[in-house]
Amino acid sequence: MAPGRHVPTVASTRLARELRSLRGQAGLSQEAVAEEMGWNESKLTRIENDKSRVLVRDVKRLLGLYKVEGDAADAMLELARLAREPDWWHQYSGAIPKWFQVYVVLEASASHVFQYEAEFVPGVMQTEDYTRAIMSTAPSADTDDEIADKVTVRAARQARLGGDDALEFWAVLNESVIRRLVGGRGVMREQIEHLIKLARLRNVTLQVLPFSAGEHGAMHGTFTLLKFRGADDPDKVYMEQQTSCLYIQKADEVDTYRLISDHLRARALDPNQTIEMLRAVAAELT
Repeated sequence: MAPGRHVPTVASTRLARELRSLRGQAGLSQEAVAEEMGWNESKLTRIENDKSRVLVRDVKRLLGLYKVEGDAADAMLELARLAREPDWWHQYSGAIPKWFQVYVVLEASASHVFQYEAEFVPGVMQTEDYTRAIMSTAPSADTDDEIADKVTVRAARQARLGGDDALEFWAVLNESVIRRLVGGRGVMREQIEHLIKLARLRNVTLQVLPFSAGEHGAMHGTFTLLKFRGADDPDKVYMEQQTSCLYIQKADEVDTYRLISDHLRARALDPNQTIEMLRAVAAELT
């Protein structure tokens, strides 16, 4: 991580959202707040979009300006302190491309995620051996330590599928995902069995889009739709490429992907049929 560079965290993203919301509730414009604080308006814009660090003392001044007091102010100040601490994955930042670091934060703070995948099992559903097989296809070879760090990061992301604050995760996988022999028959069988196990979790819904479904609305490519608890934190669409990614959050464009996700759910096998297909594929690999 470059010195002085702000890397968003789950806490800093939430802090930025809360500060933006409190300013709106106070009926103040960015221009008015920036003038009162003695800042350039661009500084407040960066803070409210989690593009810049904010000092705890500055948060305290903003709360005074927004007339936030008592327990609400104490909670915000504690959040500001937490926002200064790195997330768990920062120690592995060398194993995560800079363009993917923002997604890790968004995934960690999302309440619901829908993912359509056409080529491989989503990261949060992969076994370690399957992950290693995928990583072996990288154009440049990683060291053993780098691969171990990437596997650790992926395993930590998977932890969100369990616990008290479990992520609501819905995945539609093209049939090619479960038919492609990644890592060989043994690795793939273990991966299929792992998918069956995850599909039984109350917060996970898994569907396979069979080849027999024919043409469908997502033939242009894979995507992930993220939903957040905050009413002022809009849904986002994430699309990944080999060396970069794209985020979409314009309401009309996100609505298009929401309609596509509905179309996929309707065309795919239902969860019970999906488990039956997965069992059949696992049997073929035995």
